[in-house]
Amino acid sequence: MTREQLNSEYTEQLHEKTTRLTQLLSPFDAPTPAVFASSPEHFRMRAEFRVWHEGDDLYHIMFDQQSKAKYRVDQLPAACTTINQAMTALINEIRHMPTLRRKLFQVDYLCGLSNELVISLLYHKQLDTEWEKAARELKQTLSQQFSVNLIGRARKQKVVIDQDYIVESLPINGTNYFFKHIENSFTQPNAEVNCDMIEWALSVCGDTSSDLLELYCGAGNFSLPLAQKFRRVIGTEIAKPSVAAAQYSIQRNQIDNVEIVRLSAEEFVEAIQGKREFSRLKGIDLTTYDFSTVLVDPPRAGLDPDSTAMIQAYNEIVYISCNPETLKDNLTQLYQTHEIEACALFDQFPFTHHIEVGVKLKRRAC
Repeated sequence: MTREQLNSEYTEQLHEKTTRLTQLLSPFDAPTPAVFASSPEHFRMRAEFRVWHEGDDLYHIMFDQQSKAKYRVDQLPAACTTINQAMTALINEIRHMPTLRRKLFQVDYLCGLSNELVISLLYHKQLDTEWEKAARELKQTLSQQFSVNLIGRARKQKVVIDQDYIVESLPINGTNYFFKHIENSFTQPNAEVNCDMIEWALSVCGDTSSDLLELYCGAGNFSLPLAQKFRRVIGTEIAKPSVAAAQYSIQRNQIDNVEIVRLSAEEFVEAIQGKREFSRLKGIDLTTYDFSTVLVDPPRAGLDPDSTAMIQAYNEIVYISCNPETLKDNLTQLYQTHEIEACALFDQFPFTHHIEVGVKLKRRAC
C-alpha cells in the first residue's frame, strides 16, 4: 500500500468513527465533537509478538484475527520507529545466543516518546545465572544503539536487567512531564494522541481555586498535568504498581498538590460518604477538600451505578472513555443532572473499531 493509499484509508475510517460517535451522543444534545487524529504509522508505544523457531532461524510472528493463521513480522508499521529498530537488532543478536534463544516464546516491547525501551523475554523454562549473564551481554550490545533494559519472565519468575520501567517524557502545552511507565502495567499506547487527550482535558477545565477528584487515575497521566489548574488533586487507583509509579512521577515533576491513594472507585465512594474508614487514607482529611470537578477514566465496563450517582454531585465532570457503549449507558443517568459542554474523539487505535472519547459535562442550573 502506498503512503497516499494509507492516508486515504485512514481518513475514511476516521470519518466513520466520527459519524458513529456523533450518532451515539446525539440523544444527549452534544455539540460537534473535536477530532484528534493519529499518525497512520508508528503510533504505538507497545507491541507484543510470539516468537517462531524454524531451524537455525527465529522471528516474530502475529496471528490473523479472522483465520488465526500465523504470519511473520519483521517490521510493524503501527509500532514506533524505536520498536521497529529494536525488533531487528534483538532477533539478530538472540539468533546466535543459544542460552537466550532456547524456549523463548514471546517478546514484548514498551517504549515512549523519550525513546527509552524495555524488552521483556518470555520463556517456557526457568531462568538461571547463565541466562542472566547472557542477558546482560545482550543489554550491553543493544545499549550501543538504544536506551534499553531487559526483563526475563518464566513461570512464577521475573528477572530484571536492570530496571522494569521507562521514564516517559510527554510535552504538554510546551512543558515536559515525566512519567514512570512500568512493564506489564497499563499505559496509554498512543503517546502523541495521549498528549492531545491531556491538553483537551486542560482546556475544558476552567481555572479554579477548588479541588479535583480523579477516579481510575492510573499512574497519574491526567492528575499531574491537571494539578496546575486546581488547588489540590486527589487521584484514586487500585493497582499497586500504578500507584507507586504515580508517586515516583509526582516527585520527579516536583508537584506538591497531588495525593494518590490506593482505593477503588467504589471504596472512595464509601469513604467520602462516611460509610467506611480506610487506613490507606491516613493523613488525608477529605472534609478539607472542596471538590468542584471530577475526572473519570474507567475501564471498558464503565462506571458502576454508585460511582455514577456520586459524581452527579459535582459541578463539572470530565469523562474519558475507552468504550462509547458504556459511556452512553452512564450518560443516560448523568444527563438527568448535567449537560454536555464539549466532547472529543481521540483516535488512539487507528485502523480498528475502537474509539477513545472525552466528554465534559456541567451541572444544570436549578
